[in-house]
Amino acid sequence: MQFESFSDFIAMGGYGFYVWLSYGSCAFVLLSVLLSSLHDAKQLKQQVKLQIEREARIKKAQQEQAV
Repeated sequence: MQFESFSDFIAMGGYGFYVWLSYGSCAFVLLSVLLSSLHDAKQLKQQVKLQIEREARIKKAQQEQAV
């Protein structure tokens, strides 16, 4: 489908509102999923770091008790 002008392209033969709304909502959902995944990964890394530190403290305390 070829368009005569940029405004015809935006109008999409009268369906522009629905077409661009679909693209916009899809972009919003994908961006939301990306940001949520990045946030969850950051939290998970922090929890793993805290767990490793906790286990190291427990191991050190057990070694001190054994001596």
